[in-house]
Amino acid sequence: MVEAWFPQKLQFLFEPHRYKVVRGGRGSGKSWGFARALLIMAAQRPLRVLCTREIQKSIQQSVHQLLRDQIEALGLGSQYEVLQAEIRGKNGSQFFFSGLSDQTAESLKSFEGVDVCWCEEAQAISRRSWDILIPTIRKNGSEIWVSFNPQLESDETYRRFVSSPPPGCVSIEMNHADNGRFPAVLEAERQHAEATMRREDYAHIWEGQCKPAVDGAIYFDQMANATGRIGNVPHDPLLKTHAVWDLGFNDSMSIILAQKVSSEIRLIHYIEGTQRTLADYSAELKALRLDGEPINWGTHYLPHDGFAKRHQTGKQDAEILQGLGWSVQRTPNMDVEQGIKRVRDIFSRVYFHRDRTARLVECLKRYRRQINATTNEPGNPVHDEFSHGADAMRYLALNADQMTNDTWGGTINYPRFNVA
Repeated sequence: MVEAWFPQKLQFLFEPHRYKVVRGGRGSGKSWGFARALLIMAAQRPLRVLCTREIQKSIQQSVHQLLRDQIEALGLGSQYEVLQAEIRGKNGSQFFFSGLSDQTAESLKSFEGVDVCWCEEAQAISRRSWDILIPTIRKNGSEIWVSFNPQLESDETYRRFVSSPPPGCVSIEMNHADNGRFPAVLEAERQHAEATMRREDYAHIWEGQCKPAVDGAIYFDQMANATGRIGNVPHDPLLKTHAVWDLGFNDSMSIILAQKVSSEIRLIHYIEGTQRTLADYSAELKALRLDGEPINWGTHYLPHDGFAKRHQTGKQDAEILQGLGWSVQRTPNMDVEQGIKRVRDIFSRVYFHRDRTARLVECLKRYRRQINATTNEPGNPVHDEFSHGADAMRYLALNADQMTNDTWGGTINYPRFNVA
């Protein structure tokens, strides 16, 4: 029998649950607790334990050293043999280590007999990896343990185990205040961080809170202050709905649907797709109903390349949309940096529908700059899967002042709404 101090909040690790999930910030003791619990359990009965993470290029990137340290701390040296890339128990228990990103369903078959799979730094684990791993850990009574400091609420691990946890899942938050042996040196560091750090950074690092956006996001500060404007933003059939396009075919096509009341800009829907024709998008828009109501269409704003003839059709995209019955205008041609500044200028007036513009919000959270590997200085925005929505947002900002409800016969005073 091993006698060892153990955090009260982690006692559930010794109970049978399919998923055991702990999230939290620095100094919480979650990884230390996971290692200690697994070593105690594996000393009591033979267990096969897979320790994994999204990327593991070497054993140094794994929890091998952490387990080794806890073997010594628990006085279990006589129970375990620590090898270079594996830990073996004298009773037949095994700890082995692997990354997930380079695995396939076929290569993971060797893990089918695992009793416990510990996924460390799980905030980085992709949907693909989870979809391959979970069905592989299939032995009767097998468990998946997940430890992480969350990044964004939209990350796959957070959505899968916190926002919508599966059956058989115990998911808890654990922070420094829950660690009965939180060291004095870390407490001094924490107090200094609380006094000097940006609030959002402190909350993430020490309190395990999700970030408003990825590190280095172009709109980090704007997203940090947008929480109260992301919610149940209604579609009002009496208002004109304007469409702002970022054109693409092989690249993503992005369309923001916006309504404007006085200074408020209400983003009520967002569409993104690839390899679809303008006629296809047009048909989708014409069939669209929001909150059960038809759309009172205003203007469709296209970027400058929408007014150049395409070699595939010999026509402008603007001509095609006009031929499909839409009112089209050109987005002012402004360089990217000026456009980013314009987005920042209007951001406090923008409201997002939580569900229908969720993808757009995700793009804004992840829109970032290239970092020079030599100087570590930020450069131009990265062109990736998130930049298309951010480009559409930039075009929205450039057109916001031109959006009107000018078919009204007079002035209508619309009440403010609650986004909650």
